[in-house]
Amino acid sequence: MEEDLIKNIKSFKDSAEIVYLAGDYTSSTILYFKCLFVVLDLIILQKRGKTPKDHTERFDILKDNFPELYYFLDKFYPIYRQTYSLTIDKTACDEVKKNVERIIEEYKIDV
Repeated sequence: MEEDLIKNIKSFKDSAEIVYLAGDYTSSTILYFKCLFVVLDLIILQKRGKTPKDHTERFDILKDNFPELYYFLDKFYPIYRQTYSLTIDKTACDEVKKNVERIIEEYKIDV
């Protein structure tokens, strides 16, 4: 399962970068968030031996076990929800992108 998660992280991140370069910041933001969710699931799997079944469980696990990751997700999750109905600008996308890349680096995820 860990191997599949790493493949998905790479796939979402690569796709997010391609779409970002094309100037579609809303789609890029969606893909960076999908990448983030898989990164968080990998971190949870490595530390707890299982992955969350949905966003609610992910938030709960992060809140109880990874407060720094919970804080980030709680702060930026509204941007993800906005992608359903609003256009995301480059500034917001850059903030998400920067933090996803930071978490990947901090947790030494090899993608």
